[in-house]
Amino acid sequence: MESEEEKVKGKITPHEALKILNGEGMNVTLEEATEILNFLKFIANAIVKKFLNENEENSSSQ
Repeated sequence: MESEEEKVKGKITPHEALKILNGEGMNVTLEEATEILNFLKFIANAIVKKFLNENEENSSSQ
């Protein structure tokens, strides 16, 4: 039976990340794979917020 996390399309689960990372020769635990995913989500959200703020500032100054 799939978990709620696995039902969402386009999201990488910690188990998938573990498989990908181990396949690339990075021996990590499931806990480490989860932390890596959390960090990548944090970075992605920060970049998107920065981009949106820059676009908002540019459009308001025109």
